[in-house]
Amino acid sequence: MCGIAGVVSPGNESISDALVRHMCDQIVHRGPDDEGIFVRQGIGLGMRRLSIIDVAGGHQPVFNEDNSAWIVFNGEIYNFLELRPELERRGHRFRTKSDTEVIVHLYEEYGADCIQKLRGMFAIALYDERKKKLLLARDRFGKKPLHYALVDGKLYFASEIKSILSVAPELAELNQQGLLDYLYHGYVPDPITAYKRIHKLPPGHLLEFERGEIRVRQYWDLPKFGTHSPASEEECLEEMERQLSEAVCLRLISDVPLGAFLSGGTDSSTVVALMAKASAGPVKTFSIGFKHDDFNESRYARRVAEHFKTDHHELILEPDVLDTVEKLTSSLEEPFSDSSMIPTYYVSQLARQHVTVALSGDGGDEIFAGYDRYSLHASRQIFEHVPDWARRFYHKAVYPVLPAKLKSRKLAYNVALPWRERFIDGLTFIPAFEREVPLLSGDFRTILMHSEDPRNVLRRYFDQAPADDPVSQMLYVDAKTYMVADILTKVDRMSMLTSLEVRVPIMDHVFAEWATSLTVDWKLKDGRQQKYILRKLAERIGVPKDVLYRKKQGFSIPLVHWMRRELKDMLQILLEPRTLQRGYFDPRGIRKLMDDHLSGQRTQSERLWRLLMFELWHRNYLEKLPGAPKPESIHQVAANAIKVQPAAISAGSGHD
Repeated sequence: MCGIAGVVSPGNESISDALVRHMCDQIVHRGPDDEGIFVRQGIGLGMRRLSIIDVAGGHQPVFNEDNSAWIVFNGEIYNFLELRPELERRGHRFRTKSDTEVIVHLYEEYGADCIQKLRGMFAIALYDERKKKLLLARDRFGKKPLHYALVDGKLYFASEIKSILSVAPELAELNQQGLLDYLYHGYVPDPITAYKRIHKLPPGHLLEFERGEIRVRQYWDLPKFGTHSPASEEECLEEMERQLSEAVCLRLISDVPLGAFLSGGTDSSTVVALMAKASAGPVKTFSIGFKHDDFNESRYARRVAEHFKTDHHELILEPDVLDTVEKLTSSLEEPFSDSSMIPTYYVSQLARQHVTVALSGDGGDEIFAGYDRYSLHASRQIFEHVPDWARRFYHKAVYPVLPAKLKSRKLAYNVALPWRERFIDGLTFIPAFEREVPLLSGDFRTILMHSEDPRNVLRRYFDQAPADDPVSQMLYVDAKTYMVADILTKVDRMSMLTSLEVRVPIMDHVFAEWATSLTVDWKLKDGRQQKYILRKLAERIGVPKDVLYRKKQGFSIPLVHWMRRELKDMLQILLEPRTLQRGYFDPRGIRKLMDDHLSGQRTQSERLWRLLMFELWHRNYLEKLPGAPKPESIHQVAANAIKVQPAAISAGSGHD
């Protein structure tokens, strides 16, 4: 596990090792054990290493036999021991025992298509001296990040945006589309970022940079959903156990101490059960809890740990919320609103005291239909029989005149949408709120009217989904958006802040392809039993039933309590002149949110948290960037937007 960075100049401009080293200095937390810098005319590659495999000999960059190809690599290749003998038979000579060197020899054999043969998580930068070409590649699900920017003909790349901004501060120019997307979704979806000229390489894609030109292409996608229905539940469970056991065992390869996150939920408990089965000694497990009983799952984690006789470590948190929020927002390069980043950071910190690698149960909800929104869709199928004219009549003529306090008013608006728009409306914050009270300022809504509708990213993935049934289409959309830009981003950033590597066996691409092929009834049985076959597998391998069949909590925190107590004073910054002068928000909307929440009339904690993270990102990260240009006035951006052909969308629009 590492962090990588570098720059390529097709014009053979001299690249200094000091510049590459400065980029790497920004990501020391990703790799505190070692540094590798390689510079030649027109090319500079750098990395920070967290030593996992071949601790003594795995220094990067790694070269091929004649030093014509060089690689820096972040991640783990789990099938490298399987790939290496074939490469040796083809005449390749290895200098190390690392997985990194396998990639560079595979490239010699297969070119950019070598990425197809890798099983693991990775962000790769490989330079071909003969062809004067840089290859960047990101793993299939996007477990490892990779960013790039083209500036005056030079291509900069890095694991984290801060590395690029440290040597090209002029790139801190804000991307209003990215900020809009954040306010809608709570994250900035691939491939854009919060900065106009910096991009994310999407998961399952590779980039080739040659003669000053960038070519990005997709090399992998989830296969067709629902093509396979096993003859029996026993047959399904046998194959599932074999496949997931293999994925777990591959992730136990390590030359350093290894353990697992254990939340007490189905997914992490299943991973720990399979680890215990495959391990000679007790598995080290780590969990955290809060003193608020409503958010404390530690007793379930303890139950699983006792059952599988793990070496369990538990921390009941009483965090200094203000200091933690300030610290985390100081490290985030883009606004990010998943509040579970706090427990993720603390459990990573706890684990790092004992191990260097931890396995997690992430991915189970998105692959096996674990969220309530999937079963909710099934329960609302009856509304698909509402004729289009009736939908339009309700939205245009009935909804606007109903009393604002009528409880069923908002629900009726949502269920009167076509099912895709109903799903999207439930995931996006701004449209539903702005049907009641303006939250965005007039200038920011002007930008919205002249920008792409942030909901279009979800609509495009619906259109691309290799699935026929609605639930599978929703799973595909979540796998491409929420899972990548929220779940995996959270896990990567928080674990790397503590220099901990996290491996995710449920998202092994071979296992995920098999799971995707299952018909939807194996995942969402009878429209209400979420993660049906995954829970059955957990039962089969011994996870206690009282852990499996309880109300889902997720990786929750007592956010409602904090917003009314510890964070109550901090919330006031949302109404400070410094915040409002940025020009993004209408103070009426902010006051409405705060009044509802603080009075206890309605719980608005998640929405307020999203706005708070937005403002703290400005204060704690953006404003502290050395040498960055002053952000363009939102009023000027709006004035410029008026000159562009409008997209003609509205906050409450839906597609019939």
